Amino acid sequence: MTACAGYAHAPVRALRENDPVHAAQADAVQAIVFDFDGLLMDTESTSFLSWQYEWSQWGLTLAVADFFADHGGDVTEDRYAMLAAAVGPRFDRALSHRRRVAYREKLHAELDLADGLRGWLDEAASLGLRLAVASSSPLEWLTVHLGRAGVLGTFEVLAGGDEVGRHKPAPDVYELALGRLSLRGAAAVAVEDTAHGVAAAHAAGMRCIAIPNPFVALERVRHADLVLSSASQLGLADALSQLS
Repeated sequence: MTACAGYAHAPVRALRENDPVHAAQADAVQAIVFDFDGLLMDTESTSFLSWQYEWSQWGLTLAVADFFADHGGDVTEDRYAMLAAAVGPRFDRALSHRRRVAYREKLHAELDLADGLRGWLDEAASLGLRLAVASSSPLEWLTVHLGRAGVLGTFEVLAGGDEVGRHKPAPDVYELALGRLSLRGAAAVAVEDTAHGVAAAHAAGMRCIAIPNPFVALERVRHADLVLSSASQLGLADALSQLS
């Protein structure tokens, strides 16, 4: 299968534990499936900074505690509603959106893969591992950012949140990625940055390495099979060797 060839296919459920085709390969890691926002690229920080900037344009302060959701999916309209309520009748939604997105895109222009992850992608290729992305964000968001970072062609499969009915912590987007890889959960390892992402990976039958983003405390992802402060802490092969 060519790089990213599977990402436009219709949703397919992940193969189950009693599937005879891949049963013999259950314990062998054949693929790494990465989350995107806050994991491959720190778009969580650029998102927060853009909203913080926009709140400041109205003379207001945005607190981190009020910002991040405990689930995947698009909460943009909820955030605008919160800002509109804080600003009052003078709030201009169109102006606010235009200004915030312009500021965010300036930040994105300088954004690269998170620390250590480019090395993991290179190491995965040398190990013969297949690569995929399973994100709550839409496919277009993934292709734009991965393309800008020069790694879009590295991934065989992309699965986006606009292709599934439920977002993380539901396993749907991971099951979609696994189906496109024709693998069971036991044959792939997820890499996540949030508690609900870890829960989604586990629900899809996958082991999970957690590398929390700057807004997630390490204790929030202790239910992962391995927790690292960054991908530069261990090489990919060493990280996989520590999974139970």
